[in-house]
Amino acid sequence: MSISDLFDSGFKGRNQGHFASIVRVALENGHVSPEEKKFLDKLANRLEISEQEYAEILANPFKYPVNPPHLYVQRLERLYDLSRMVYADHVLGPKQKEILTRFATALGFTPGNVHYIVDKALSLLVLNVDADTFVYEMQHMNK
Repeated sequence: MSISDLFDSGFKGRNQGHFASIVRVALENGHVSPEEKKFLDKLANRLEISEQEYAEILANPFKYPVNPPHLYVQRLERLYDLSRMVYADHVLGPKQKEILTRFATALGFTPGNVHYIVDKALSLLVLNVDADTFVYEMQHMNK
């Protein structure tokens, strides 16, 4: 196996784990809404998830580990995707915050500030910010 094969399989595995995490959030209420499905379709395309992989992940998203990225910016980008999925129905409640808090912790945000981070992330989504603005605002929230 070549170095490029190892890199490609590692990259693919991280994308599958990230996608599976978002599918878990989508399935938290027992079904995937049409809006969630549209988001999943776009995300699968962006993450280069094949149709077969998509079906396998949808059938058993818990088979794939949550692979937290090492870089803070990448964690924020994943938090943005997860936050959008949680907020897909434009209804926020204790369940949505609980789900997002679990995933934010799995992404590597510390238990000491995860609630603040989740609250900030959800408040930015209420404002309908794009990914770049989300990352910028999250990076500068304490300054």
